[in-house]
Amino acid sequence: MEPIQHLAERWLQEDRDPETRREIEYLVAAHNDAELERRLRHRIAFGTAGLRSSMKAGYAHMNALTLLQASQGLADYILAQNLDSSEPPKIVIGHDARHNSEKFARLAAGAFLAKGLHVPWFGCLVHTPMVPFAIRHFRAAGGVMVTASHNPKADNGYKVYYANGCQIIPPHDYGIAQAIDSVKNIAEWSETAVDGSEHVHWVFDEAKKAYFDAVQGLVPDQRGSADEPFTYTPMHGVGLPFFQQIATMLDFANGLVQIVEAQAQPDPDFPTVPFPNPEEKGALNLAYEEAKRNGSKIIISNDPDADRFAAAELLDDSTWHQFTGNQMGILLASYVLETSALPREKMVMLASTVSSRMLAAMARKEGFLFRETLTGFKWLGNIAQQAEKEGLAPVFAFEEAIGYMFPSVVWDKDGIAAAAVFLSARRKWRVDGCTPYQKLQELYKKYGYFEDANTYLISPSAAVTQATFAKIRTSNKGGTPSHVGTRGIRRWRDLTLGYDSGTEDGKPDLPVDPTAQMITCELDDRVVFTARGSGTEPKIKLYIEATADNSADAKRAASEVLRDLVNGWFPGLKLAGT
Repeated sequence: MEPIQHLAERWLQEDRDPETRREIEYLVAAHNDAELERRLRHRIAFGTAGLRSSMKAGYAHMNALTLLQASQGLADYILAQNLDSSEPPKIVIGHDARHNSEKFARLAAGAFLAKGLHVPWFGCLVHTPMVPFAIRHFRAAGGVMVTASHNPKADNGYKVYYANGCQIIPPHDYGIAQAIDSVKNIAEWSETAVDGSEHVHWVFDEAKKAYFDAVQGLVPDQRGSADEPFTYTPMHGVGLPFFQQIATMLDFANGLVQIVEAQAQPDPDFPTVPFPNPEEKGALNLAYEEAKRNGSKIIISNDPDADRFAAAELLDDSTWHQFTGNQMGILLASYVLETSALPREKMVMLASTVSSRMLAAMARKEGFLFRETLTGFKWLGNIAQQAEKEGLAPVFAFEEAIGYMFPSVVWDKDGIAAAAVFLSARRKWRVDGCTPYQKLQELYKKYGYFEDANTYLISPSAAVTQATFAKIRTSNKGGTPSHVGTRGIRRWRDLTLGYDSGTEDGKPDLPVDPTAQMITCELDDRVVFTARGSGTEPKIKLYIEATADNSADAKRAASEVLRDLVNGWFPGLKLAGT
């Protein structure tokens, strides 16, 4: 194994950023070999979201050097994939308001230009969906969004899309990772190359107009509708100007849209929320306070890069109900179904395997098609495109982590489009005499009550996660378990090892990934759960959903399975919130 001192010397030879150079120089001078090992021994992994990590010096973190290595590798891969093109390939670049986001975007642009690619460049803050939209609109070969979404303020990321406007899947992710590993020297280290190049195309105005024209197609003309006020927060992110355009499009009168001013403007320090994710406990507290002041009964929110969407409603008992990602997914799906003129037998809606089975139940009853995918919008987007190639019409997809996709706009989750659809749906339901929460109760009565008990356990390391799953697989006298608590396992699907007891040939109907731990079980009592290791965090995530004839029974069953899993499968691991 190469001595850590050699790795430190190599870093100092390669890095031209004075701030990160000083970090490594300090660690070398302090003989802090343990920290040098953590930072330099392993390269930041190129995975589902491209790159994402805390911003520090070292090959294991987000910084100028690792970003430039990734950019050169991505450029090399795209050039190799476009050898027959008569024109230089284009790569769209966008960035959010995080620390170093603009710097990283400029460095990436310089790297692409040095390789001979052209760069459609926004030149301002954009929400993440604008990048996949622009890829398709400008017929680019790919795109990069510099963002860490709703991660803490110390993090940043490098999100990669391919020419189809979707996040990358195999074999492209493997190919790009190999190309990054092959980068030996940085050809261009410039934050200003993007300013004067004739190969840079400033595209924000055109892209913005085309994007909102596409969003307009999702919502009917409802001008003149009677409305009630609502409260909006962009969670210190980039969403406000894009949301304001939505409010104008939907003809909301002045005074109806109330903004949480303390969270209105981009701020990379996220001063009012430690985790700028609407799902996190306490993240909407300021919005609740603002809603109380202005008398609104609905709160809507985006995360900092505005690709996710959340909403809450004030109920008659003066408590707030924050809709889960599954609940909002079903509400939006029902509205799409109600307002679409497409024939049901052609219509496709999708959800990932960790999301509610309620959409599948809706599809069975209403006659449209349902597709299940692996976790993440890279799969939802690409599988939806495959359905379109088959002559079908994908209209909506969602995942439980408050992500919603409308394929007529982008092939990725989009919090701004989701806000437009939700507000239009609320208007329609109001005319029908119900609120979003009341509409949800109607859907439960029609399709069954689906309740979840989603959470996660803290895993000290990837090795512990792997060992935990290995032990589970052999816990029944060397074989897979037959029960969870008192409930029998009716179907066992292991997407790590590639086995499914519910298919004729024993092979799963979803792609297998031996590098990722993921087991799904269908139990007696109409309960289904997935346990999977997180690819980006030290967590084992549990997604548990029960179906029953009433909400209380469904909640009780989901909670019982959670208890049995924690005690039986994951003893010794700390449960979130405990």
